[in-house]
Amino acid sequence: MEREPESGIARITINNAQRRNSYDPPMRDQLAAYLDELADDDDTKVVLLRGTGGYFSSGADMRNAYGWYGEGTDQTPHSNGDGSTTGNGKTTRRRRPSQRRRLAVDRRTFAFYHELLGYPKATIAQVEGLALGGGFEIALMADIAVVGENTRLGMPATRFLGPALGSLHLFFHRLGPVLAKRMLLTGDLLTGAELNERGVFTETVPDTDVPTRAEWWARKVSRMPADGIVIAKEAFRLVEQLQGYQGEEVLSYLFHAYGTNLTFEDNEYNFVKVRAQHGVKRAFELRDEHFEIPEP
Repeated sequence: MEREPESGIARITINNAQRRNSYDPPMRDQLAAYLDELADDDDTKVVLLRGTGGYFSSGADMRNAYGWYGEGTDQTPHSNGDGSTTGNGKTTRRRRPSQRRRLAVDRRTFAFYHELLGYPKATIAQVEGLALGGGFEIALMADIAVVGENTRLGMPATRFLGPALGSLHLFFHRLGPVLAKRMLLTGDLLTGAELNERGVFTETVPDTDVPTRAEWWARKVSRMPADGIVIAKEAFRLVEQLQGYQGEEVLSYLFHAYGTNLTFEDNEYNFVKVRAQHGVKRAFELRDEHFEIPEP
């Protein structure tokens, strides 16, 4: 995190370039801590969010899809091999996280996004390379987002965790119902250029211009009075809650917890199972092969 008190601009950089700036729970918690600190800083008017290595963020780290929930265990009676069981003997085995664990964890997880939606400072997103999953949501939540023409955006995890990922209210409000359904039901990634004509983001520019334009917007907004920004942000939040987000603070994590607890048929792609067999990289390759349908 960097602060520039004389201009009122602070910059937070997601720094995990080897993983295209994906983040795990500790990284997300650190990001939330930085945002909380800046929210209380009277010298900060604008927060610029960016990533390293030419990428904004590829979202949650999917190397352990259930790791966000911790490891569930189940104890079963120990079998003697003859159909009987030993009374005190127990065998502990791993199992999928329980629904109660999912709800508790998802409720805490979505609190981060709820706070960002209502953040009291102006937020600028410098969206380069990739903005996937949670990274896509952060870009949509920013007050001003500058996106590269070739930046790829979307929710690819819907292909193996279900179309109920993320904040459905956000997607329908910012993308519109037609585009939201298309992106969530297919997992398609679209480029900044493809989204440009829909007016989803503030500005779409050549890839090399993204950092310069994001800085320009940050400095432009920073000329506004600090109290005016805070009051405006609260007014914007109220209007969006009344028009587009009613019930979102409960429904977002509820849909996510229920919607991602899936069973898979033999002909359906099960990322968690394939990842365990072939590793993360090959699992992503096989995912793309499964969902690649040539256009007629």
